[in-house]
Parts: sequence; structure tokens; C-alpha cells
Amino acid sequence: MNKEIDLSKYQVRTDLAIDQIEEKSILKGVKHDTEIIDNVKVTTVNLDEENDLNKKKGKYITLEFEDVTDYENREKVTNVLTSVLKKILKLNDDSFGLVVGLGNDKSTPDSLGPLVVSDIVVTNHLYILNELSDNYKRMAAINPGVMGETGIETSDIIDSVVKKVKPSFLIVIDALASKSIERLNKTIQITDTGIHPGSGIGNKRKEISLETLGIPVIAIGVPTVVDATVIVTDTINFIYKNYAFNKEYMNNPKSKLTFNNVNYLKKELKENKKDKQELLGLVGTLNEEELQTLLYEVLNPIGYNLMVTPKEIDFVIKKLSNVISNSINNSIHDIDKN
Repeated sequence: MNKEIDLSKYQVRTDLAIDQIEEKSILKGVKHDTEIIDNVKVTTVNLDEENDLNKKKGKYITLEFEDVTDYENREKVTNVLTSVLKKILKLNDDSFGLVVGLGNDKSTPDSLGPLVVSDIVVTNHLYILNELSDNYKRMAAINPGVMGETGIETSDIIDSVVKKVKPSFLIVIDALASKSIERLNKTIQITDTGIHPGSGIGNKRKEISLETLGIPVIAIGVPTVVDATVIVTDTINFIYKNYAFNKEYMNNPKSKLTFNNVNYLKKELKENKKDKQELLGLVGTLNEEELQTLLYEVLNPIGYNLMVTPKEIDFVIKKLSNVISNSINNSIHDIDKN
């Protein structure tokens, strides 16, 4: 008797709304638009209560950019993120913010939150002493650690602090996961829907959101890891794109001088399904979602669907944390005001 295998349970992890809107051409309950601001691609996704992404209703804003290890790129991203945060926070004179750095400072790809918090301009102690300047808002910051170290749910720690300190809003920073190698460390997602701690490594804890805490929660995340499934999927797609590039440009006299130094991923290539199937066989007939699902089914049961991060993560994570901390500081305080 033939038995169909239900592949719906084999899902590749992603925390990015933008990853999901690219998978389907028509989506229910999803509105999105894209603009380019100073070479930073900004995509705003608005989700209704019922939507095909199976995510919470709210706004998801994604910034995509070039390598932030470059000073000029880093400044551009910082300025754009500052502008986005100012619009989403909507602060007034009485606003009092608490910045929460989720993650484990002993694990580099998961240390984004703690690193950001270390550079936040905190002022609540000055407010208590009645020494806060007019150009600064009340701000506090904490690193609640991870449950594996504290033995306490992160959300319970935050809930206790919120009840005691009584901030008017939260900004939560965490590392995320993506379905795309190209977005790794080159994407920032901002959402007003809250967050699940540990979502980047598939270890979701209790939700931190308006519904659970009673105050607005802005979540800022960067994908710092991908599944091995994603890497294999992208590699298979790169094989085909390289093949298509070679076929189209190899015999072009104008391309011969620069052929070996061209990034074929940035070239406009026409997809030929027949060529793809001829090169990759049955695998070439699968769409993106089917290919990732197949590879997840192959790797996950044997424990080889590893979470992977780039070798230069130590350096990049510091630059990313610098972008986010500076953006938060600039969007809340009038730091340059005399």
C-alpha cells in the first residue's frame, strides 16, 4: 500500500517575515511595500489578524544592506534604522524605555542583545536623582541571561522588572535565524509584535509582547545563524545559476576579460526549467520550498541539520551591535543637542 509522506512538519526555521513573503506570489492578509533609502532596502510588511504567514498581526520592517564592517555602509544603516525607530516608537516627554538584551554573551552568534545593552545610554538613575538633562529621555537596560544559566524563564524576569520599574515601552534585541545565506548578518528586522526568546535557535520560550506585559514591545533582530539545510539549498541553486551564467556569457567576447571575476549572482539570468532539470535531475524539478523541505527531511533525523554562523562572526557581531545601540540612542535622546 502506498503511503504519502507528510512533509509539512519538516519546516526550515526563519524568523524573518520577508523570507516568507518571497515564497508565494499571492498572500492573504499581507500588505508590503519596498523602498531604497541611501542604498538600504527597506521593506514594510503589514499583517492582518488572519494571514498566510502564520505570524502575529502587526508591522514587520526589514532593512537589507551591504557589509556593515565598512564604515560608510554602517553609518547609512544607522541613520536609516534611527529614522525607522523614531517613527515606530512615537515618543513623548514622559516616555520611559527599557532595553532588554536577549541571548547568551558566552556564545558569539547569540551575543547581539547583551552587546547592544552594553552601549545603551541609560539615564533612569539620573532621573531618580533629578539630574536628567532635558535632551535625554528616561532609559534603563538589562541583560536577563538565558534560562540554561538562570533557571528562570526570561519572560518572568522581564515581567518582574516591568512591574517594579514601570517603563512605558520595551525594546527587545535578539539574534534570529533566516532561510537565506544572503541575509545573514546583512538584515535587521524591527517589529511591534514582540518576540519569543531563543527563536533563532529553534528554542522558543514564553512570549514577550504587549499581550503578556501590558506595554508596547518593539523587537529588533538580526539573523546570525542559518540551518545547514539552507546552506545546501542555496548551494544547489548557486550551482544552477553558475551553470546558467556560464552558458549565457562564456562565449560573449565582451565578457571574456572579466569573466572569472564576475559575481554571477548579481547578473540577470533567465531561468530555463529544462536546463535546470537536465543539470540537477529530479532535484531540478523542485521549487524552493520543496527543496528545503526535502533536505530538512534528509538531514534532521540524523542530527546533521546544524546551526551555522560565518567564521568572521566575532568581528561582525560587534559592528552590528554598534549600529543597533547607536540607532536606539539617537532615536530616543537628543545626544547632539547642546
